[in-house]
Amino acid sequence: MEEAKPTSAEVPANKTIYINNLNEKIKLDELKKSLNAVFSQFGKILEVLAFKTLKHKGQAWVVFEEVSSAANALRQMQGFPFYDKPMRIQYAKTKSDIIAKADGTFVPREKRKKHEERGRKKKEQHDANQAALGLNPAYAGGYGAAPPLSQIPFMGGRAVPEGPAPPNNILFIQNLPHQTTSMMLQMLFSQCPGFKEVRMIEAKPGIAFVEYENEMQSTVAMQNLQGFKVTDDNPMLITFAKK
Repeated sequence: MEEAKPTSAEVPANKTIYINNLNEKIKLDELKKSLNAVFSQFGKILEVLAFKTLKHKGQAWVVFEEVSSAANALRQMQGFPFYDKPMRIQYAKTKSDIIAKADGTFVPREKRKKHEERGRKKKEQHDANQAALGLNPAYAGGYGAAPPLSQIPFMGGRAVPEGPAPPNNILFIQNLPHQTTSMMLQMLFSQCPGFKEVRMIEAKPGIAFVEYENEMQSTVAMQNLQGFKVTDDNPMLITFAKK
């Protein structure tokens, strides 16, 4: 059965948006994580759907909890350059469960909730283990973003008890989920004027540095994205980097 492509003219506003013209070279897991990171600024996301099948390549569905979130996402992200290709966004014609059933990937909500609960408990246990080992990334802000990553020494988990840095053009981002990629952060922070680059430290997941042209632009970015939740459990903590 051929699946009809949704069009904005015939499909009423609903909680699910349909996105196409996506870069087909991006791995499925990375694509879904990046879509979640970009669209979660508009409201709570219930699920992101994308499939490996040839029929569904270059496409995805994002299911929001509220129709208003879907409406804002469609309006503000239409044509947004996502992995070097402008996104085309419409309201979905079919519900997410129907898509999943048609694709053979449907999981009853009862089982899905149990699976998500197991994943959440696993993550909490991992975070608790990290805390027990004293892996606190707070000290890294003392390095700023200027030195090459290869020259930044690994200092265990010792924190430098210093005061906040004065305003400057580099932001220090903390409390990121460990699966965060530089591409995901670039797509978030490049929405603010003056964006230059993102730098991450492989040895210390959960932190990043974001550089802007000047401190006024970095201040605006901090105000706009302070507390932004990459996932429900990870509101970003943004401060100025220490130089």
